[in-house]
Amino acid sequence: QVHLVESGGGLVQPGESLRLSCAASGSTVSSLQMSWYRQAPGKERELVATIGSGSGITNYAESVRGRFTISRDNRKNTVYVQMNSLKPEDTADYYCYAQEWVGGVPYDRWGQGTQVTVSS
Repeated sequence: QVHLVESGGGLVQPGESLRLSCAASGSTVSSLQMSWYRQAPGKERELVATIGSGSGITNYAESVRGRFTISRDNRKNTVYVQMNSLKPEDTADYYCYAQEWVGGVPYDRWGQGTQVTVSS
């Protein structure tokens, strides 16, 4: 079973940067489509960025395109999201997600989340 552990959250000022990490075990990140989601207080969880398996094609939510970059390090079996030019509206709990197929059945795998607060 894929197990995901996020790290790297914290409190930053507007305009600053953070890099979140998602360490995976139980499978290789290169074989999984992996995503970052976020959930702000009182709001639904939303997709932030995705990196595909294999070639690693990336996609971003319009709200973060040009500021966030998702990437992976196959040697470390870790997926990252580099977040630049952070805004107060980026404040949320950020979650790493992977869909794992087991015996032809898809399972959602989530990390425990890491909190990002952008405030002056």
